[in-house]
Amino acid sequence: MEHRVIEVGGGIRIAVHLSGEPGGPWMVLLHALGERAADWGAVAEHFASTYRVAAVDLRGHGRSEWPGEYAFERMRDDVLGVLDGLGARDVVLVGHSLGGVVAYLVAEAQPERIARLVVEDACPPYPRNGRPMAARPEGPLDFDWEVVPQVHAELDDPDRTSWPALADITAPTLIVAGGPTSHVPQELLVVASEHIPNATLVTIPVGHNVHATASDAFIEVVEGWLRGAG
Repeated sequence: MEHRVIEVGGGIRIAVHLSGEPGGPWMVLLHALGERAADWGAVAEHFASTYRVAAVDLRGHGRSEWPGEYAFERMRDDVLGVLDGLGARDVVLVGHSLGGVVAYLVAEAQPERIARLVVEDACPPYPRNGRPMAARPEGPLDFDWEVVPQVHAELDDPDRTSWPALADITAPTLIVAGGPTSHVPQELLVVASEHIPNATLVTIPVGHNVHATASDAFIEVVEGWLRGAG
């Protein structure tokens, strides 16, 4: 494992955890809210045999800078800056939850750069109907708690203003749904898949954290789809 810090726009320093052989095709992993690159452990380890894997600590998380500003567009631009810093093109971009929302935005902004898109149990912002924000847990955290209220506010979008842009995604896209025990409305994942021109929806019914709860099944589905998507 190689650890690198890449300075992106605004001088923000983003930590990237690299594995796999240099020169291999790129796979970039984006974690969920409150997690960090290490959350992808089993997935990164598996795909490092065939990809150059870059697991990113999103801003405000892990070893990346905690600048206090956490808009989705800022995170999108950070990831694009990381791709620039790595010289990465034809990327397999994988995002879970918050990372999935950011992955949609990256694929919309620079569709020519993303070869395949994998989103785990995430859809663009939608009406939350007053869903309360989680309370801060006690003790030190390895992410900036200020991420939570900012993301919570942005996820509540009564008008679904970002949904039409899904049509700009040109990469073949796999959406992995967590099934009925996930807090994400599964019917919205169906709608998201219908907005993307070339999308496949697969359900692994283990809840929101599919890649952690059922890593073997997640890897099997993703790997099989990557082989067939080309």
